[in-house]
Amino acid sequence: MSDKDLNWKYVDDIVGEPESIAKARQQSLELGIEPISPAIGAQAAVIAAAHSASAIVEIGTGVGVSGLWLLRGAPDATLTSIDSEVDHQQHARTNLLDAGIAANRIRLIAGRAGEVLPRMNENSYDVVFVDADPQSVIEYVEHGLRLAKPGGTVLVPHALWRGRVADPAQRDEVASGFRSLITEISGSSAVLSALSPAGDGLLQISKLLS
Repeated sequence: MSDKDLNWKYVDDIVGEPESIAKARQQSLELGIEPISPAIGAQAAVIAAAHSASAIVEIGTGVGVSGLWLLRGAPDATLTSIDSEVDHQQHARTNLLDAGIAANRIRLIAGRAGEVLPRMNENSYDVVFVDADPQSVIEYVEHGLRLAKPGGTVLVPHALWRGRVADPAQRDEVASGFRSLITEISGSSAVLSALSPAGDGLLQISKLLS
């Protein structure tokens, strides 16, 4: 194992996941849904806490792993989460409620993100978490930046896409899409961005105050 691989493993292993998140993670794996890594979850929680977030929107619910992490960082926030898989959302609702999240702080929207996002209010969310349909990541980030409040942050996990994004020889649709997104964002004067190598990568995009 290389030094970098050891670092990645250490960063994930050092995170102490609460029982509610560990349980949701196990369920996610059993259902064949790839959850965010513990390191990415912890970073997302820190960012939500730094914003003192009151409104969070999540594109891609899964069974609630990322939602639980985000609300761990922002315990008073309302979470709006979009997913086309109703069964997954039912599991997520159960996991969120079992973790003590009040029902009135959970808003789950069943539908395709590409159809739901255009109808949502712009400049309304402190944190936007984009983790669905990697082939559509550029489109979803564009919507995310519209939905984020000035000063808000869009988070994109899996941004290194299994190590393929850093290798220019990897030209599949998903790796190329993430690579194009990262390049475009890094050159934008409308945002500040940072790419963390933790887990499978976390792209952090803060919308500058206008």
